[in-house]
Amino acid sequence: MSWYGYTDDHPPYIGPELPVFKDGSSMNIWGIQKKPMPNEYGDYMESGNYPYAEWTTIEDAEAFSWPDPDWYDYSAMPTLCAEYPEKALMIGSFSVQDFINGIAFGRGVEQVLIDIALEDHVFLYILDKRHRFYMEHIERILEAANRRIDLVLCADDFGCQRGLLISPTSFNKIFAQKKKEFFDMVHNYGAKVTHHCCGSSKELIPRFIELGMDALQTIQPQAEGMNPYELKKSFPGQIVLHGAVDVQGWLQSASVTEIEEEINCLIDVVGKDGGFILAPCHHIQPDTPIENVLALYRTIAKRRGGSVHASLLA
Repeated sequence: MSWYGYTDDHPPYIGPELPVFKDGSSMNIWGIQKKPMPNEYGDYMESGNYPYAEWTTIEDAEAFSWPDPDWYDYSAMPTLCAEYPEKALMIGSFSVQDFINGIAFGRGVEQVLIDIALEDHVFLYILDKRHRFYMEHIERILEAANRRIDLVLCADDFGCQRGLLISPTSFNKIFAQKKKEFFDMVHNYGAKVTHHCCGSSKELIPRFIELGMDALQTIQPQAEGMNPYELKKSFPGQIVLHGAVDVQGWLQSASVTEIEEEINCLIDVVGKDGGFILAPCHHIQPDTPIENVLALYRTIAKRRGGSVHASLLA
């Protein structure tokens, strides 16, 4: 499967030069400066400038230099697709739509949650800007690819560890129709939608299905209500479950035997009759023993009748 993720080079970026700074931070197309913030094991890119934080009027937002879909060369898509004639192709990224996180990087998490509760007009303006950009950007990719794209990734984090970040009422009033519009557009080009949502989103899954979401990524087992075995029983054949391998401590501490048993069980039970993409529930964390990572891959490879790629053993 091919995907262009965060790189902004599929299709190639041809817009204004995006600044890179001496401290390792860089500016994205939304005017947000992402800076590597160190932690015990490495670093994580966090916002360093919050350019939308002081806006109180629509005029403030209108004066900003918003990205333009013309900043990408869509004519390159046929050639890029032709490089993988026998592969399923995926486009999109966790940035596509991503109304809560994406706007919070420019406005602050607390302010965005207040904005949603109050249906703030500035937040709604930014949300619409993001939505319209990605509607056009993704549609132009799909159109240029001439139905060679199989899957589109988009995102929004509506859950936390114990439940929803926002109420179902707020989801329906602010986000639902934009999700449906995006899903419908993707389906018009013969592609499917996989939607990332961290945390506990079980309460919204029936609505996700109604709106046309094909797959929910990621299934985070330790989050409230997100046990993959229970979700399989609750929504059989209605939505693809993507994830389910816990990296919030389990993969770090489990024995090789425990990993083999759990992976096989997930494949046999959650994967029965299809509708399951087995994957870690987030990036595999740096504190995970290498042998445990290899046990995960080896177990899957054995079930597929193959072996772990040599690059994973290097």
